[in-house]
Amino acid sequence: MKNKILIFLIPFILLPVNLIFAQDNNPKKPERIISLGPAITESIFLLGADDRLIGVTNYCTRPPEAQKKEKIGSVININIERIYSLKPDLVIATPLTDRRSIERLKGLGIRVEEFGLARNFRELCENFIRLGRLIGREKEALNIVRRAEEGLKRIKDFIKGLPQPEVFLQVGSKPLFTMTGDSFVNDLIELAGGVNIAKHSSSGLWSREMVIKKDPDLIIITTMGVDAEAEIKEWLKFSNMKAVKNKRLYIIDSYKIGSPTPLTFIDTLKEMVFILHSKRI
Repeated sequence: MKNKILIFLIPFILLPVNLIFAQDNNPKKPERIISLGPAITESIFLLGADDRLIGVTNYCTRPPEAQKKEKIGSVININIERIYSLKPDLVIATPLTDRRSIERLKGLGIRVEEFGLARNFRELCENFIRLGRLIGREKEALNIVRRAEEGLKRIKDFIKGLPQPEVFLQVGSKPLFTMTGDSFVNDLIELAGGVNIAKHSSSGLWSREMVIKKDPDLIIITTMGVDAEAEIKEWLKFSNMKAVKNKRLYIIDSYKIGSPTPLTFIDTLKEMVFILHSKRI
């Protein structure tokens, strides 16, 4: 369960370039790329460089074409020997990639670039541009980010003046888990015009009693590692809660919440706006 939550938490969307590397030291465009994260894989396809993608993890299922790529292990546990045999000139790692495995790859002379987790839309876009630069698709990345920013502006204009419902977004059930203020999901809730009741919490670990006490206007349950339908039934037991009385219990695909690219972020944000405000953009 812990690993499933961790994997969900990876929009694999990455810290600003200057927080990790001052610059990419190797200007040569990589021709044989291995991705160790689902969002990285999806981003490479979006940038039109999938013909150079020679290996992905078992979790890299989007777009469907990614499933045809050579598998090199899971997000956490990768097959070093398999990766080495594929002769990559670039491996792109995430925070979940085993640290010892990264060091082994580097020791074998393989170039490894590491990406951290983004905490908001701005960092998502910065890291998408960094990825584009890394694989020789910076122009395409800039154009995609520009489209996403235009979409965000339209959404902000659309929700201006609407009420701000309080939201509890559940990403785990055993234990109950949510996302705090310093997270990508919090940014998603706020940009959709909502208030994350866990924003100021010191931990994402919550109890059902804590949620009941906060009494949010709506509860959104993700599907990763959670039996969402069972969770809906569990929440229905608490009939005095506003979210239950007003029938505002929702299920959302965790891959959508992960929002690994600027464009899927905007698509998910539109869905969140509809959930929060019952209005379609």
